[in-house]
Amino acid sequence: MRILSLAGRRLAASIPTLLLILIGVFLLLQLAPGDTVDAMMAQMGGGDAATARELRKFYGLDLSVPVQLANYLWRLVQFDLGFSSIYGKPVATVIFERLPATLLLMTASLSFAFFFGLVLGVIAARGVNRWPDTLISTLGLIFYATPSFWFGLMAIVVFSIYLQWLPAGGFEDIGAVQTAFERTLDIAAHLVLPTLTLALIFLAIYLRIMRASMLEVLNLDYVRTARAKGLDETRIIAKHVLRNALLPMVTLIGLQAGTMLGGSVVVESVFSLPGLGRLAYESVIQRDLNTLLGIVFISALLVILVNFLVDLLYARLDPRIQAEG
Repeated sequence: MRILSLAGRRLAASIPTLLLILIGVFLLLQLAPGDTVDAMMAQMGGGDAATARELRKFYGLDLSVPVQLANYLWRLVQFDLGFSSIYGKPVATVIFERLPATLLLMTASLSFAFFFGLVLGVIAARGVNRWPDTLISTLGLIFYATPSFWFGLMAIVVFSIYLQWLPAGGFEDIGAVQTAFERTLDIAAHLVLPTLTLALIFLAIYLRIMRASMLEVLNLDYVRTARAKGLDETRIIAKHVLRNALLPMVTLIGLQAGTMLGGSVVVESVFSLPGLGRLAYESVIQRDLNTLLGIVFISALLVILVNFLVDLLYARLDPRIQAEG
């Protein structure tokens, strides 16, 4: 119960942050030139001033900025994200059509980066200053320094065009008639390259953090005591070292959830994935304010949820957190 109480307070404290984010994004978008009606008129090939005035009145864009903001926040309280003028349907419908692709991409990328970052970090720490450590640290530096879009483009060239092993883009083969199992395999094949592209930079960060954390914990007194008792090194690492060494890794998951959402914009654009990142890019280009604010709102909720789960896991791994709460 103490863990839930602590996490509940953290969750409640995030509500003002969410509100400030929405207000800040709303006001920043007002500074950009043009509006939704301008984008619509451009798509229609032009129009007269009277039509533009009627459209602005219909979408409430003729009101002052404070009134528009108040109206938006009031709709948000009623769980109404508004109507997308560009896509011609409710914003909630547009977002939830794109959300599965982004959630699958983020979950797969985060799982891949966390697992292999942990494994490679442990191997590097156990072989510190020897060739495994040098090789892993060099690869991590390369992954971290190379832009994600370059990884994505090179992956398409090598694995899709040259070797023809994996699809070059998209979420699934739309025209194919498939069973549920075949569709699952098809989606998995389409997500392999985007997952690797998004995960590599985070894998580099995780392995460096895990290596440093392992080296720190391995030099603590209780580890030296366990060695003095004659315990096997593998057992010492599995039972005594990993639990404490994992704490910085768990913290990093919460911190990087938002970063991964931002990185998905590039990856989804490179691989033509119909996710939130690509939708956000399209909404900015087309000045679809309601859709963009809806994406910010849902993305912020996802980050808050991830941090909520991280708080629960962190308190589980470190009982001192519960005592402080």
